Amino acid sequence: MNQRTMIAAAAATSLMSLALLSSPAFAQNAAKEKCFGIAKAGQNDCASIAGTHSCAGQAKVDNDKGEWKYVPAGTCMQMGGIGMEQAKMDMKKS
Repeated sequence: MNQRTMIAAAAATSLMSLALLSSPAFAQNAAKEKCFGIAKAGQNDCASIAGTHSCAGQAKVDNDKGEWKYVPAGTCMQMGGIGMEQAKMDMKKS
């Protein structure tokens, strides 16, 4: 591969990366936060803070403080949820 081809490939890769990072889907994910204590049974987004499971959809009870869902940033408290630090403190107490 000659130098001109390598430079063109590197530039194309950089432009594609920038396009992906500026896409609405990426911006939408960046504007979300983990909200603990609001997930319904079987509707959590990922692993339990207590380490009882490591996958989405495995919450056993509604509103478990160790289970979380992504919500729009700034809306967790309005939904009756708690942030990660509070969830960690609550898990240590129990």
